[in-house]
Amino acid sequence: MTRRNRTPEENERRAKIRELLQAANIGSMDDIQNLFKETIAEFMENGLEAELDDELGYSKYGYRQKAESGGTNSRNGHSSKHLRTGFGDVEVSVPRDRKGEFEPQVLKKNQTSITQDIEEKILSMYAKGMTTSDIEAHIRDIYGLEVSDTTVSRITDKILPIAKEWQQRPLETVYAVVFPDAIHYHVRSEGQIVKKAVYIAIGINLDGKKDVLGMWVGENESAKYWANVLNSLKNRGVEDIFIACTDNLTGFSAAIEAVFPKTEIQSCIIHQLRNSSKYVSYKDIKALMADLKAVYAAVDEQSALDALDVFAEHWDKKYPKISQSWRENWANFSTYFKYPQEVRRLIYTTNTIEGFNRQLRKVTKSKSVFPTDDSLLKMLYLAMMDITKKWTGRRQDWSIIHAQLSVYFAERMPE
Repeated sequence: MTRRNRTPEENERRAKIRELLQAANIGSMDDIQNLFKETIAEFMENGLEAELDDELGYSKYGYRQKAESGGTNSRNGHSSKHLRTGFGDVEVSVPRDRKGEFEPQVLKKNQTSITQDIEEKILSMYAKGMTTSDIEAHIRDIYGLEVSDTTVSRITDKILPIAKEWQQRPLETVYAVVFPDAIHYHVRSEGQIVKKAVYIAIGINLDGKKDVLGMWVGENESAKYWANVLNSLKNRGVEDIFIACTDNLTGFSAAIEAVFPKTEIQSCIIHQLRNSSKYVSYKDIKALMADLKAVYAAVDEQSALDALDVFAEHWDKKYPKISQSWRENWANFSTYFKYPQEVRRLIYTTNTIEGFNRQLRKVTKSKSVFPTDDSLLKMLYLAMMDITKKWTGRRQDWSIIHAQLSVYFAERMPE
């Protein structure tokens, strides 16, 4: 194999490196590592001194510049800082100013590692669903560094204790509305690939602010596991939920009746409409949906029941299961009829959590199988944190909704 020809610049740089190694009396790999550590310390200290020069408006020994600048701030010695690097810990001498206003950028005040910025970039990319190989390629292209699968896993694993602490954080005592749901993923377990449910709950508090209350990895949906989820909320401080909006979740009704017996359930009307129209002939769909609209858009529950009778007269011979499905689930479909339009718009659909789930699926689509429950929770937590950064406000009509809830749930409103 022939050695490639180096450029004059490369040859000059190599010569300087040889001179440096000879001057430093390098005799082993440990010596090289120590040299790198000293180089990093020197680079950082020079950068910090230059930054403080800019901050004060004069150099360390520029006494005339200091007098001319008329500034009231000045140098105030140095402090020592230990910095983690890929070559080991390095001690850096950090200059200080007398007023304590100096905010260095080369080495930030809270920074303890020069790999910190890269680690944050890796976490951000992982949160957006990039694969390990994509992350490796990106870091190599941008920073010229090689990172392995193991390195990416080690960095993202730091999130697990934070995610578990988040999962156990205290919650508010009362939530106006909670949207529960479950999404499913394939996870390796004891040498097999199994389908697992991730139970999710989004809550809207009495200030109208939306929050993800928790994400739990468990077995397929059941009343028992939903009871575990709801008891987890209770153990973390939740005393009452006014309304729970669901998509006919398996076992949820029984579970919430056991844990929060006063909570009203509203099943998603949009999902019911989709199910109702699933097997309807194209030529019938427009007329049938118009008759169904008379049911779900009725002014009150009695008007809705009358409209459902009319619907049955028109369509039962051809599609008998549609009206039957509405009647069988009427107790949970009809909850919203008692409320004004503003509250109805909030609870008639589970779009709040459906939209969140869509964003999670977008992030996790590159992973067909997760190696462990923890790896799944890790990715979902990072994705959740990225998604919820934009959840800063509340609904524009919340003051109206709050006033109405204060009437309907007067005895349950906290003082």
